[in-house]
Amino acid sequence: MLGTIDFNLAFLSSLVSIVIIDLILAGDNAVVIAMAVRSLPKPQRMKGIIFGSAAAVILRVVLTFVASQLLLINFIKLLGGAVILWIAVKLFVEGAPDESVKREAASLSQAIRIIVIADITMAVDNMLAVAGASHGNLFLLLFGLGLSIPFVVFTSNLLSFLMDKYPIIIYIGAAILGKVGGEMMITDPFVTGWLNPSKWTVYFTEAFFAFAVIAVGKLLVKRMMRAATEASPGVQE
Repeated sequence: MLGTIDFNLAFLSSLVSIVIIDLILAGDNAVVIAMAVRSLPKPQRMKGIIFGSAAAVILRVVLTFVASQLLLINFIKLLGGAVILWIAVKLFVEGAPDESVKREAASLSQAIRIIVIADITMAVDNMLAVAGASHGNLFLLLFGLGLSIPFVVFTSNLLSFLMDKYPIIIYIGAAILGKVGGEMMITDPFVTGWLNPSKWTVYFTEAFFAFAVIAVGKLLVKRMMRAATEASPGVQE
């Protein structure tokens, strides 16, 4: 029922391919998880990472069977990219290294919700890659999707720790999410059919949204600072 578990060359080759795919593609998901849990109190961060990753992977298992069809539908990746850009700006504003802006700590449920939405939105390529490498073997498919949990948990936990020590990583993380969102939008079937973008157009779009996320986030942070200053005029004495 789970597929053939036969340690022959083809099975082992698929197994190794899936491990490599998970290692390569876990980075983007780890970035959004690390940024989402950074606003949580430190004792709750690991819970947010584990629960968010587990919930996202369970949904991945379900969605993997329809992912190949989703990619063929116009506007799916376009909307998904827009969601990722919104999440990137939101997480940047919440975690930007600006001590003059007071922000409320996020709740565990809020962090998990952001993790799940972002992971499922970005995970289509990962799901298709693992599904292709499994060659229809259900055991390999579930193994590949399950293996992404420890990879993402370890990487995101490390990133959230490093973000506390080196806030510049927050800017890098936001730029990565902006790049992912831009790539999803420019490669949507409707957009590619309309514009037929070249590789350089795709690269330019990714770079544009990587910078745009940070620029918009900085503008929103400055607006928050100005609003806080106007609300507390006595601070300027």
